[in-house]
Order: sequence, then C-alpha cells, then structure tokens
Amino acid sequence: MPLKASSGPIVGDHDVVLLDLDGVVYLGADPVPGAAEAIGRLRAAGHRVAFVTNNASLAAAEVARRLESVGVPAASTDVVTSAQAAAVLLAARLPAGAAVLVLGAPSLADEVAAVGLSPVSDADSAPQAVVNGYSDQLCYADFCEAGLALRAGAWWVATNLDATIPTARGLQPGNGAITALLEKASGRRPVSAGKPHPPLLTEAVRRTGACSPLFVGDRLDTDIAGAAAAGMDSALVLTGVADPRALLAAGPTERPTYLAGELGGLLEPHPLTRCSRAEASCRTWRAFLDADVLRVRGQGDPLDGVRAAAALAWAYADRAGHAVPAVDGLPGVTTLRGA
Repeated sequence: MPLKASSGPIVGDHDVVLLDLDGVVYLGADPVPGAAEAIGRLRAAGHRVAFVTNNASLAAAEVARRLESVGVPAASTDVVTSAQAAAVLLAARLPAGAAVLVLGAPSLADEVAAVGLSPVSDADSAPQAVVNGYSDQLCYADFCEAGLALRAGAWWVATNLDATIPTARGLQPGNGAITALLEKASGRRPVSAGKPHPPLLTEAVRRTGACSPLFVGDRLDTDIAGAAAAGMDSALVLTGVADPRALLAAGPTERPTYLAGELGGLLEPHPLTRCSRAEASCRTWRAFLDADVLRVRGQGDPLDGVRAAAALAWAYADRAGHAVPAVDGLPGVTTLRGA
C-alpha cells in the first residue's frame, strides 16, 4: 500500500504529535537544523507535542533541559522515557513495595521507586524482578548480581533493546548489548518496554491522553515499527538514520504512514501516490519497472520521487517475496536535506 495522502497538513487528523528525539529533534548534542522552529510552528498552530525516548539513562527533567538547550521549550511532563514505561510494567505485575534489582542509571531506580516498588542492587535482597537500562557506569559486579537474581527466577524487564547508543565518539554498546550479555549468562529473555515493542508508546498515549496520536521518528526498525505495533500512524523524517534506499527496502511493519524531509513537513499536505503492478506516480515523478530494475524519473520535489519509488518497491516486494534487485535514479538523502 502506498503512503497515505492528506489534503491538509499531515498533523491535521491527530491530536498529539509524539516525537522521537535523537535524529529528529537533535543529533547528539547538536540540534537538527530547523527542528526547533518546526516545533514552534506546530505549537503555534495548536498541536500538542510530546517527546518519547528509548534512552533510560536520563530522567524526564534532564531530557527537558536538553531540549531547552537546543531551543525547544519543554517541561518534564512533556517527556516519556522507556524507564517510565518499564516501571509501569513492573508495577502492574508486582505487589506494592516489592524489591526490584535495578541495573542501570539512578534515574531508572527513581522511576521504580516512583511507582511504589523498592529498588535494590544485590541478589541477596531476593528481588522479585530485574530491570536493566543503559548506564555507562555499570561494572562486572553489577552484572553478576543481576545474573544471580535472574537464575533465581526473578521476572525481567529491559527498558529497550537498542544494540547501540550514539555518543560524541560514535556508536557504542547500548542496552541491547547489555541485555544480550545477561541473556547469555542466564538463559532467559526479558520483556522489553522500549520501541519497537508497544509499552513505551502505550504509556505515551496514556500520559498525554491522546486519542489519535502521530508518532514521528527517523528509524524504521524502532520508530516506525514501534508505531505500527502500537496501532498508530507514523511519519518518517530523513534527518537521522533512515535514507530513501532503506525506506524502499522496508518490510510491511516498517513502512510509515507519511514521509517528510524534516519536521516542517508535518505542517504540509501529503500528495497522493498512485501505484499499479509496474508503475507508480506522485505528482511530477514516476517510478516504473524495467525488467527487475526500478527506475525513478521526474522533476520537482525529490520527496515525491521517493514516495513513488517506495510505493512500487513495496508492491514488488509483497508480490515477489523479496526486495527489488536494483534501483536507478532514486533521489538521494543529501538532496532531500538540501545539502
């Protein structure tokens, strides 16, 4: 199925805009160009905005301060973290006051305490559950305590399963890598609170009171797949991880509802894309199959070329059971970013 069309701004049919952070609002310590201005325009137009992150190492108030530093006014109540979602999962299963072994940052322990549970750091406290989230201060002894608790039968929640985390020095092992170590040592597998699993976005909906949310992200495997798992519309922006070629290769659960170059595109209409067995079009752009090559031709907004190409690539993959072998003429991400 092609991307959805919208005669008015993409956000028009949605009461809350849920934004991923890294790659959407900021890139490490730097703002995504134009993001703060776009968020200001969304708010000025009457759209409620909230921020959702898989990162469990920062408290919501710390995330809000980071948003302020890149020009986006935010309160802690505007932020929903995977640590909060994990704590809600634990509270729903465990009795009040139950001991939970926390393997992660102090902010994760604070969220566990905030839902009426008792954070502990050792297996001798007989914890009923283990929760792990990213922290760069963990040591081998911490893993040993968690492993002992898991082998003793404690229930297990991971805040998220992201294999890597972006840092100023590049990608480094994330909570998914930490979780993999514990899986290997314990023979157990956790419940995950973070994207692409539903709990984080479900918690964001609960906290914001959204009836028709739109989730906006830059990653297909976590953001867009997470929105699909939570049953909500999504918009992919091309300011972070995903690029047009990745979009064409997206499986059924990783295909966004809308495509925007950057956040400002949320305030624009989404053009109609038409698709048949061997051809797709979006305004002045056309994608067509030439043997097993998907060729893209046109002029005007290059995003329309990507939209047409995505529609045809997805139809081909659904029919053939594999991605289209070759693509020619696809507009590049640097073009879309205005570089």
